[in-house]
Amino acid sequence: MEGFVVDPRKSTPADFEQGMRDVKLVFDINHTMPYTEEYDNLVKELFIGKIGEGSRVLPPLNLVCANQVTIGKNVMIMGGCLMMSRGGITIDDDVMIAANTQLISNNHDLHEHALLICKPVHICRNAWIGAGATILPGVTVGENAVVAAGAVVTKDVAPNTIVGGNPAKFIKNID
Repeated sequence: MEGFVVDPRKSTPADFEQGMRDVKLVFDINHTMPYTEEYDNLVKELFIGKIGEGSRVLPPLNLVCANQVTIGKNVMIMGGCLMMSRGGITIDDDVMIAANTQLISNNHDLHEHALLICKPVHICRNAWIGAGATILPGVTVGENAVVAAGAVVTKDVAPNTIVGGNPAKFIKNID
């Protein structure tokens, strides 16, 4: 999958402003009672309205580049989720993401550590990401797929399959 490179040393004032906005909103979300109107409004503001009806994101949340995240309808993201989303994260409808997961769409260059190598992460419809799983840059988790708890996903996951382990490997097909 094609990616792109970002040099954070060349950030613009707008980039800095966006980062500060995200930090403030994430702090406010993590210190506000979930399932309240105030909480729901903060989440909508953080994701700039790119969160579908019936979706929930529970605290604590750790997120970078919220403007690069799109969340579909009826998505449940449990507490402790880390989204490093400089490369973009798309979560389709009806996805379940368990506690303490990591969705990582960027990583540092092996030789020039200050550079970020960015590749989008896509979690397709009705997928289930188990507790403590890590999804790495450039990965697509297919429709109806299940990622087992604690898995480290380095490659695409086929639709209607279960993967697990580190690195994640095919376990079985889902009927």
